[in-house]
Amino acid sequence: MRRSTWALALSFATALSMSPIMASEADYVNPDPLEGFNRAMYTFNDTLDGVLLKPLATAYQTLPDPIEKGVGNFFSNLGDPLNALNNLLQGKFDVAVNDLMRFVINTTIGIGGIFDVASEAQMAKSDEDFGQTLAVWGVDSGPYLVLPFFGPSTIRDAAGLGVDKLVFAEQEVGNTQIFDLVQEVDSSDDRMWIRATDVVDTRAQLFDTEKVLDSAALDEYTFVRDSWLQRRENQVYDGNPPLAPPPDFLRISD
Repeated sequence: MRRSTWALALSFATALSMSPIMASEADYVNPDPLEGFNRAMYTFNDTLDGVLLKPLATAYQTLPDPIEKGVGNFFSNLGDPLNALNNLLQGKFDVAVNDLMRFVINTTIGIGGIFDVASEAQMAKSDEDFGQTLAVWGVDSGPYLVLPFFGPSTIRDAAGLGVDKLVFAEQEVGNTQIFDLVQEVDSSDDRMWIRATDVVDTRAQLFDTEKVLDSAALDEYTFVRDSWLQRRENQVYDGNPPLAPPPDFLRISD
């Protein structure tokens, strides 16, 4: 079986490095009542990757390493304002300030984010989205859901993705787009190429972790689903998910 689902590979390496005793919805309830639909979307995404994204990413990797790294830094920097907003909504004010300072430093001293000066200064980068914000607010994840093009998600995270995209598309101060600075580019064709480059750059960064799939169980889909759900739980709890309760046969009855 071809193993090249680009949007998932990073999730696998992270999930496999986590403790096996952490809690995950996949451990206690059926996380995948939409499995028929999800498997179809998984196949669609995998096919799209094989015929389009992976070849483009392979060609992209022929660029000199400093150029490839600079492009990755540039797009990573564009995500910091949204990280800050979600941290603010989650009540993590110090982390939100850190995100904004990262953006200011990298955009100015780092020449538009091409150089990650903030990380060199030991300013940690966060990775937040509105799906995590909804989780902090107590919204249940709902069933596992594979989205076309975007890959693994849940009902809650799909809604969060929509909000994140809406914020990027609409939030302006005066005539300046404060979250999606790509919108400041005058030419629609240039904006399209910038966004396409972002997708290809993301795919190229996943080649090293893609090897994890080669050692996956026979059912690649199940392996991807369970790994992603564990990784997502880890993200929601900022790396400190609750411990799994003991199995029923070890519990002491009242």
